[in-house]
Amino acid sequence: MYTITDLYDLDHTLAADYLKGFTYPWEALKGIKELILKLGPTLGADYEEVKPQVWVHKTATVFPTAYLGAPCIIGPNTEVRHGAFIRGTALVGADCVVGNSVELKNVILFDHVQTPHYNYVGDSILGYYSHMGAGSITSNVKADKKLVIVHNGTEQIETGIKKFGAMLGDHVEVGCNAVMNPGTVIGRNSNVYPTSCVRGVVPADSIWKNNGEIIHKGEM
Repeated sequence: MYTITDLYDLDHTLAADYLKGFTYPWEALKGIKELILKLGPTLGADYEEVKPQVWVHKTATVFPTAYLGAPCIIGPNTEVRHGAFIRGTALVGADCVVGNSVELKNVILFDHVQTPHYNYVGDSILGYYSHMGAGSITSNVKADKKLVIVHNGTEQIETGIKKFGAMLGDHVEVGCNAVMNPGTVIGRNSNVYPTSCVRGVVPADSIWKNNGEIIHKGEM
């Protein structure tokens, strides 16, 4: 329930061939920068290198107060709104929204991802049509600074990495002001209640409630 093929339709990202080289999505986090640097010069005439190692599609809209740090790629018809802070190492797909006061760092956003208001997304991969409500964030470093472990019930998966935010599957909906703790994995078509504190694996087609209760949508 937490492999790349479980979570993502790879037809909706420029990172498809890259991601096919891994089993688990967090294994791809270390190489996102190199991926962008490799892809950028190959993107063709529809993209403009607006400054060194920053490629923006000609149909994208980048508002004047947004900051685009290198390296990054901004896809077709995407909006990067006022005050957005792309620190760098961000592969943003087509038809996305990177909203006001949103910060991105070491991320892959599939097509049609929305991070519209006051979101922090770091060391994370957000699947096709996933959406983060206002103020929801990915916490990417544990308080004790130890390596992140993915918890799935009694199963514990050692990731071997220190910085790991969240893996959101396709069509995931995250409510306002929710926090995804380090190592969170949310399966396709699942929902997270507003103001939730989420950790571990949330299965596909489920709802995470405020008290950590998980309900499968088929049981409703």
